[in-house]
Amino acid sequence: MSSLASNYNRRKISFKYGRGAFLYSTKGKKYLDFVQGIAVNSLGHANPKLIKALNKQAKHVWHVSNAFQIPEAEKLAKMLTKNTFADKVIFQNSGAEATELAIKAARRYFFSIGKPHKNRILCIKNSFHGRTIAAIYASGSKKMTEGFGPKVPGFDHIEFRDFEPRFPNIRNKIKKNTAAIMIEPVMGEGGIKTIPDKCLKYLRKICNEKRILLICDEIQSGVARSANFFAFESSKIKPDIVPIAKGIGGGFPIGAVLMTNKVAKAMQPGSHGSTFGGNPNACAVGIEVMKQIFKPGFLNNVKKMSDYFFSRLHNLKINYPKIIKEIRGKGLLIGVQLHFNQAKFIKSLEKNNLLTIRAAENVIRILPPLNVKKSEIDQAIRIIDKVCDKYS
Repeated sequence: MSSLASNYNRRKISFKYGRGAFLYSTKGKKYLDFVQGIAVNSLGHANPKLIKALNKQAKHVWHVSNAFQIPEAEKLAKMLTKNTFADKVIFQNSGAEATELAIKAARRYFFSIGKPHKNRILCIKNSFHGRTIAAIYASGSKKMTEGFGPKVPGFDHIEFRDFEPRFPNIRNKIKKNTAAIMIEPVMGEGGIKTIPDKCLKYLRKICNEKRILLICDEIQSGVARSANFFAFESSKIKPDIVPIAKGIGGGFPIGAVLMTNKVAKAMQPGSHGSTFGGNPNACAVGIEVMKQIFKPGFLNNVKKMSDYFFSRLHNLKINYPKIIKEIRGKGLLIGVQLHFNQAKFIKSLEKNNLLTIRAAENVIRILPPLNVKKSEIDQAIRIIDKVCDKYS
């Protein structure tokens, strides 16, 4: 009997090692892994350059705490600010912690300018921002909040369908005490639903008019997953705060919050802390991930592979209209919505050596490494085709 608690419904499969897009089980079976730790292993399993970076750093300094300067954190932060909208970075350990800090930073900003009453965050109902006590109430999902009362105050909600041309419902939800709007440009757990660029532009306009902050949660969609470094970049907007995690460490735990100078000025010494945030090992790996992603041609190749993958999936949708309802997503954050519950379909894919994972609304989430090969996409398509044929 396992000594682990039962908060996960784990599949009866474990792995001995991984290489690139593939995992090898303890029973010797080879799987094409299009989960990649849920968009975490941005450069695949056992990437040689990441291993080299970690081994090199591990021989020097493992941990020192933020009571001292951390050169690796300074270098990674500089790479992020040089290549994004951000002026400042605060490192965390995970996506949920990054979300919490994003919320704190928004509230602290208004406190710092003498408006402490502006402390509520407007979010999309049934979005996903992590599993901490504040993050689950930010998401507004009954499934996640049930049994974890009392309710954490400070969050209001809109529906995804409220993204209409003139956003009347969103405007009506903004009150005198609203500090920020927090959205996922691509809702991952919520069903791989993409907020259109025109809607992101209008959200930015509304935030400017109401003098509130815009938070883009890019924990799953960021770090090149969308074929841009951030999913919001295709809309040409500039948010105020962006929490990231997952892909930034290529499999090593690290999160961060990127912010403008305006917001960062409110985060004075003592306003926030993290024991492991900016850990030298994590930052050393993150630096190598950034080096690979910012290489000329990398993002173009992600887009190329994305376009190819989507094209092949749309052909499957045409061939199996009673199986596949919709193809969703952006870049290599892909969702295949089925006309029926996805559990059996995912199990059948696994039996055929393709690993995927669920999302809401009967969506199968497909998350290959960002350096996926065309031949690996072809292999996945053949398996999906085979399983569609089985259920047709």
